[in-house]
Amino acid sequence: MKIKNMRQLKYLAERRRRGAEAIGLRDEILVIGAGEPVPLPGGSDQTYPFCAHSEYYYLTEIDSPGGVLAFDPRQRSSKRWVSFVPNVTEAEKMWEGKTQLSGTPLPRLEPWLGARRGRPIVNLGASLRGVRSDEGDVARTREQFTHVRRAKDEVELSLLRRAAAATAKGFAAVRRHIRAGISERALQIELEAEFFRNGADGVGYGTIVGSGPNAAVMHFSPSPRKIRRGEFVLIDAGARIDRYVIDVTRTFVAGRKPTQFQRDLFSIVLEAERNAMSRCVPGAEWKDLHLKAAVEMTEGLIELKLMNGSAESLVEQGAHTLFFPHGVGHLVGLGVRDASGRYPGRSKDESPALRNLRMDLPLAAGYVTTVEPGLYFIPSILNDPKRRCQYRQSVNWHRVDNYIGCGGVRIEDNVLVTEDGPKILTASIPTDW
Repeated sequence: MKIKNMRQLKYLAERRRRGAEAIGLRDEILVIGAGEPVPLPGGSDQTYPFCAHSEYYYLTEIDSPGGVLAFDPRQRSSKRWVSFVPNVTEAEKMWEGKTQLSGTPLPRLEPWLGARRGRPIVNLGASLRGVRSDEGDVARTREQFTHVRRAKDEVELSLLRRAAAATAKGFAAVRRHIRAGISERALQIELEAEFFRNGADGVGYGTIVGSGPNAAVMHFSPSPRKIRRGEFVLIDAGARIDRYVIDVTRTFVAGRKPTQFQRDLFSIVLEAERNAMSRCVPGAEWKDLHLKAAVEMTEGLIELKLMNGSAESLVEQGAHTLFFPHGVGHLVGLGVRDASGRYPGRSKDESPALRNLRMDLPLAAGYVTTVEPGLYFIPSILNDPKRRCQYRQSVNWHRVDNYIGCGGVRIEDNVLVTEDGPKILTASIPTDW
């Protein structure tokens, strides 16, 4: 049986204490499901790689298919939390090498719930068959639980720093291979191999390597395409350690000195990123950071004679989303967008300037956030007749047409918010060419 050490038990107990205090249940039963494996199609007798629901993993640190963590606020403190784990079968031992996890056998969950029949149940994590929960109760509980998970504890920060170190090694290795003639896939291999050599147990998300026009595709999967001399090469990737993820983007030019336009575009994005990182302090409203970055990059596009008018007015209209169509960042941790979203009680801001924002909350000490401004020339956006008509006075379309197909620039780092100012966890990964 897998038994956790005392230090691990101590910080898991603290997480559970803080979680219970935040959600404030009095009579309701809380159950948090890990989820079930999903079979691969085609009768291969295999499943997709299993990843327990983050709400379950945060409080257990086990990837247990079928596992359930239960909480009864009416029990005395030592009995409030019960971890139900499935029994490992002989077939699983033989074919998968599984070992039995410590905990209460899963078949005991049904009688445990039966003894509490009539009390409301709140189901977080993966939904459990046969368990009915009020959707409003679930939404309110999840909102509070998500909020308490936003500030990372020292164990989480240690894992993120280790993942950042592995990510730095990967980027150091891959930049030595960026040249004309190499494929996007080959760069992915060099990058990820170095992650694993330096302690990663996986990648935080599907690695993005986009060259030339592919650099303008937000989540481009590396292809066999050979990189051409002078093209942008955008790499967005991060190492994962014990489910904790780093998320970094760098943009390069392959095989020769960048053109003046490439330098200008890169400088606009880099300055916006540095300014936004400097603003990552406790109490700062994330949407203010986003809007300031949008205005700064729009001012740069005006200087390049790609846009016309006042930067503030263009952003207010949402015109900047022609070139900057995403939010300026999101939280990271136990997953690539861990605990992002809105501050408890806030409704979605419908402003055109904020429609692609991934989070709307004030920053606080302990948060780890990405900062990732970018400017892109995306054909599906820039060739859209409706947008061309809507922004006919705001954009110098004849000049923009010269750059459609060149790709784009994104620069992304991970910032820890502290009372002493922002700490850049990925600062050792150079942004220069």
